[in-house]
Amino acid sequence: MSTAYFSHPDCHRHDMGPGHPECPQRLDAIEDWLLATGIDLALDRHEAPRVDMAAIERAHTHGYVAEISELLRGCAERGDTRAVDPDTVANPHTWSAALRAAGAAVQATDLVLDGGAENAFCAVRPPGHHATRDQSMGFCFFNNVAVAARHALDDRGLKRVAIVDFDVHHGNGTEDIIAGDDRILMVSLFQHPLYPYNGAVPKGENMVNVPIPAYTKGPEIREIIEAMWMPALERFKPEMIFISAGFDAHRDDDLGQLGLVEADYEWMTMRIMDVAARHAKGRIVSCLEGGYHLDALARSVGVHLRVLAGI
Repeated sequence: MSTAYFSHPDCHRHDMGPGHPECPQRLDAIEDWLLATGIDLALDRHEAPRVDMAAIERAHTHGYVAEISELLRGCAERGDTRAVDPDTVANPHTWSAALRAAGAAVQATDLVLDGGAENAFCAVRPPGHHATRDQSMGFCFFNNVAVAARHALDDRGLKRVAIVDFDVHHGNGTEDIIAGDDRILMVSLFQHPLYPYNGAVPKGENMVNVPIPAYTKGPEIREIIEAMWMPALERFKPEMIFISAGFDAHRDDDLGQLGLVEADYEWMTMRIMDVAARHAKGRIVSCLEGGYHLDALARSVGVHLRVLAGI
């Protein structure tokens, strides 16, 4: 089984300041764990390219793309930082990092569809699933998974794709972009109430939103996935699956209060792969979202990749 691994040094250079949880050290922790465990030997490494702006506008409005592009390019040219919201800050490297994060998702999609890999993982930042059609928020600028999903549909001719989001926070940006698009099924679970304090009522019939109370642990979450996600995915029969892979529902992560452990991420990845094997020729593109306890993040990504790579 071939698993492609996309990243780029520019994704490390994006930095929102001292003490910010969405920090460059997240990628260091993942990389160190992959090297220490030997998982890196099973991965086919690729440098993330910069995305084509036409692909970005598959998911975001032209006006938003122009506005955020001007802001991020300005930071790069002036060498300064700008706060987009209280949690989201751009530095001189954010523009390139955001382009490469979305570019990784698009290139991974093409690689998997063209048979160059069975599946792919994008170790990129900034993350994406809070970026709406016309707003950056929650550490996110471009919605990497939504851009890739629309690329698969609009540019590559697929008829049905699924997005699976297991971040502890609701992927409100992805929902805003794809709600009502019957070519896309989004299944998600998230702690509720928790930032961004929405998602309990889905915006479209193509959404399976599963709000979960704080302190819910892995066994209960597995039961919920079997009851809520799996029947919807089986009925939909996606031709490709995209994963918004947030690992902040881990019990050690302070940004949420759910109780998942590595074995739960392993199990979730296996269940997603089961659906992909039956309906999507095994085709999966997974993109890093949250996960802020560095050790827990590294271990969780490690088991996720072990399952994807079949090792």
